[in-house]
Amino acid sequence: MESKQDETGDFGKLVDALLVIDMQNAFVQGPDAVPGHAALTSMIEVLLDEARSAWAPVIFLQNDGAAGAPDEPFRPGWKLYFSPQSGEVVVRKTGDDGFDGTDLDAILTALGARHLAICGMLSEMCVAATARAALRRGYGVLLPHDAHATYDVPAGPGSDGVPAAMAARAAEWSLGDEIRICASARDVRFKKRA
Repeated sequence: MESKQDETGDFGKLVDALLVIDMQNAFVQGPDAVPGHAALTSMIEVLLDEARSAWAPVIFLQNDGAAGAPDEPFRPGWKLYFSPQSGEVVVRKTGDDGFDGTDLDAILTALGARHLAICGMLSEMCVAATARAALRRGYGVLLPHDAHATYDVPAGPGSDGVPAAMAARAAEWSLGDEIRICASARDVRFKKRA
């Protein structure tokens, strides 16, 4: 997949908002954390620091899981791993697509955000669904390879299991040519806001 160059000459890595998807305690702490959760949280911290230093909008998506799920609302696993700062928005959702049934599109429009960096989890579910929905709505989407993650895919009938890193890469590939992918969160730059 080829990275698309924008008017900045930065090969499509300049964005104006950050979406942090489902970075909730249930998925990054304890025995049920995604593989590589320490590296994932450190790369998302890089993105948060970069966005905040540019005064770029940061929007957290928080999944409301079903009763008994690890991310059931108001249970310890449901809480966001990173604390939103003043002025940062939390959008609660109940499905994979962060735009479906939420005011995410209206929030981004009000902020004037057209080019998004997306990070979080799970790669093949909420990250991919939200990225696809953003593309359908005309947003530019940048996905840093080291800033999203998922679980190992267990073996199925007639198939072997798939390690989490390979499943995450397959999720990137499934998004097609419109998505921009960079190797690292360290490559992402945010447009500075006044």
